[in-house]
Amino acid sequence: MDERRQLAQELDEIQQAVKELEIRYEQYFAGIERREPYSERKAIVRRIRHFTNRHIVWTDLKFRYQSIASRFMSYGQYWDRILRLIDEGKYHRHTSKLKPPTAAPPQPGKTNTINPKIEAAKLQLELSRARRTCGLSGEAPSAEKVANYLATQREKIRARYGDKPVVFSIDSSGKKPRIKVSLKK
Repeated sequence: MDERRQLAQELDEIQQAVKELEIRYEQYFAGIERREPYSERKAIVRRIRHFTNRHIVWTDLKFRYQSIASRFMSYGQYWDRILRLIDEGKYHRHTSKLKPPTAAPPQPGKTNTINPKIEAAKLQLELSRARRTCGLSGEAPSAEKVANYLATQREKIRARYGDKPVVFSIDSSGKKPRIKVSLKK
């Protein structure tokens, strides 16, 4: 049973790494990141290749590994295609539309560990994915609009609850995905 638990934990780590890499590539394609996350991609390829020759006895874990590997390969083909378009000059990043969001000045006694720009870009990416999943047409709000919304929500929370840290997430339980605000515990 210990081997099964260890294998499941390794698959969890790989799955999380793939999600983080996907976000990093989307940021790179949007012009937020300056360099392609090539070394992270190579590390994940190495970890997935490690599982290729490994005999997995448990069917559920074998299926999970295969789905992670196939999803990663699909992402890899997509990223390679976008990179090729960038090299050929056929991909336009629309970086002129990206303006740095205005961040609230740091409050004394409060440590802000998450960069508001990165947090807004991640939420915007998750929101656009959730909209596609729900079958909604049209584009998600821009990263600037999301950043402005997050800043106003932080101010409302600060006025009501004081300087408690907040966490933003995407809630797609209804027909339309929305940004959910909650106090950090």
